[in-house]
Amino acid sequence: MSDLLENPKAGRVRAVAALSKKDVRAETGLFLLEGPQAVREAIEYRPELLRELYVTPTAAARYALDDAPVDTWFVTEQVLDAMADTVTPQGVVAVCQQFPTSVKDVFPEAGAGLEARDGLPGIVAILEEVRDPGNAGTIIRAADAAGADAVVLTGRSVDPYNPKVVRSTTGSLFHVPVSVGVTLADAVSRARGLGYTILAADVSGDDLPDVRADGMLDGPTAWVFGNEARGLTSEDLALVDRAVRVPIYGKAESMNLATAASVCLYESAFAHRTR
Repeated sequence: MSDLLENPKAGRVRAVAALSKKDVRAETGLFLLEGPQAVREAIEYRPELLRELYVTPTAAARYALDDAPVDTWFVTEQVLDAMADTVTPQGVVAVCQQFPTSVKDVFPEAGAGLEARDGLPGIVAILEEVRDPGNAGTIIRAADAAGADAVVLTGRSVDPYNPKVVRSTTGSLFHVPVSVGVTLADAVSRARGLGYTILAADVSGDDLPDVRADGMLDGPTAWVFGNEARGLTSEDLALVDRAVRVPIYGKAESMNLATAASVCLYESAFAHRTR
């Protein structure tokens, strides 16, 4: 543990704060990690990715982070406020190395793709032009919870290392492989070549219970989720095997993208476990 960092305008502090900007993240290959839970997940699952940890003395004692396996600095509340992207940080900020998974590893040209969890058929979420960081992070978290094998963010989607995305994953970013930069057409082609059924969540589609009853969720499934406002284009929908909608039985006008994605991913998980 180093001496206490007290100057909010110090070069080291400005460098950490700059990671909230996409161009700085792209240049450095680093990203900002905030909060004790996310840092604990990184320490447990991917400690080799941690580069620096900054923590207030109070937070270090509260969350038992004073012996973390990474270069650690005590900082004042003012310094932590200057580093963090949140308005009310929880006393813990870390710098991590980015670690995107190649789409070739998610959908290799030969073989069965990433090894599915529990020996069950694979589930992959593909995000096409998903721009809201909270939605993207929540879908990554839901994919992890549902036992999905990977999440693919096309080049038209938000940067998964955006601080708001990272916070929304609540540590799931370190559990499930995330691929970036691929086109939707390429991701779908690779998935279909490995025997995945390609389903698109879209309001124009068939009701999800009917699709499950038809057996379309029984095997490896790649779910495509589109833009929050515009959904998927007709060209996008032409790439998939079937469009599927989550029926609304109450009076809600619509359903949040991340909520609908969670339902779809869990329906695949349920189908795999009750075959």
